[in-house]
Amino acid sequence: MTEIKHGNNEFYIEENGKVIGRIQYVPGGTGEDGKEIITVTHTLVDEDQNGRGLGKKLVYRIGDFAKEEQKLIIPACSFAKKVLERKEEYQDVLAE
Repeated sequence: MTEIKHGNNEFYIEENGKVIGRIQYVPGGTGEDGKEIITVTHTLVDEDQNGRGLGKKLVYRIGDFAKEEQKLIIPACSFAKKVLERKEEYQDVLAE
């Protein structure tokens, strides 16, 4: 199982002491409903890790984080936007 860790404004995956994937966000303001908004800026996975689904796992983790913390997501990262928009369970965390 892949462990996803929470760092400073990011979630990341480490393997053998090396970060092989991360999703970064920037906190910023509140929405009309008073929920805090985070903007997902980047999803990065090492090229040699392609095909393992790590990018999607990171996006799902930040979606779960938004739900747990009552936050909304602005997906500025096109990959994160595509993944979140395709999953019905994350529709309620999208600010756009």
